[in-house]
Amino acid sequence: MDNSIFFIVLFASFTHAIWNGMVKNHQDKAIAISGIVFGRLPLSIIAIIFLPLPTAESIPYLIISVIIHQGYQWFLLSSYEIGDLTKVYPIARGTGPLVATIISISFLGLVLDSLIILSIGFVCGGIITLSLFDKSKKNYQIIKYSLLTGLCIGLYSITDGYGARVSLSAVSFISWTFIINAFLHPLVISLKNEKNIIERVKKNGKKMFFIGGSLDYLTYMIIVWAFTKAPIPMVGALRETSIFFSIFIGYFFLKEKITPAKIFSIILILAGVIGLKIF
Repeated sequence: MDNSIFFIVLFASFTHAIWNGMVKNHQDKAIAISGIVFGRLPLSIIAIIFLPLPTAESIPYLIISVIIHQGYQWFLLSSYEIGDLTKVYPIARGTGPLVATIISISFLGLVLDSLIILSIGFVCGGIITLSLFDKSKKNYQIIKYSLLTGLCIGLYSITDGYGARVSLSAVSFISWTFIINAFLHPLVISLKNEKNIIERVKKNGKKMFFIGGSLDYLTYMIIVWAFTKAPIPMVGALRETSIFFSIFIGYFFLKEKITPAKIFSIILILAGVIGLKIF
């Protein structure tokens, strides 16, 4: 991998952890998540002006991706309402590749070897230990919503990957996904009793809209671009360093408690995720 690509992907990993930290730090998590969703619109609209429309073959993937993203946003919001960044983020980001690997083995012909089994064991072991050492009353709910967030990450990763491949432009496909997702979001989040979300974002979510939304869009596009310039396993593995950055942000900026048990669990998850990406 070229050094410039290495540092660009590393930067994207850092920015992904940053916007998640911004969501966790915001007093109203619904405004924060919605600010991200709406904040991706300006760059998405600019992109589709200059890029071709998604192909007819990619439309089913686009529709499925939008549905999965609604679930992802719902569960991520639920996770950050009750859980620390240093717990939610590693579990969600660790579960995503795990789900993608299981689907690839079950339906897409991926061969299961000893290294993949070991990597799966690391991820599962890290999640289990991270769960066991937390004695809080909300632990079960945090784990549940974090795992469901990770499930959605795994599902939309595969869906977006196939949709981008059959579309004329991966950036166009993702941008249209973000646009349709943003228009559906107010309706879906209202089911969570979050009313007047557009007005609330205008009033108290400007930073999330302009900074968080732009960071999320650019992060996703950098990774998509990097996949075309460097080996996908290497890009995927480097991408997951965002787990480390989330710990840094959680400890130094959000003042979350970091115990040796949590560090051990996160190292297991990170090692397993990198293994799944490489092997």
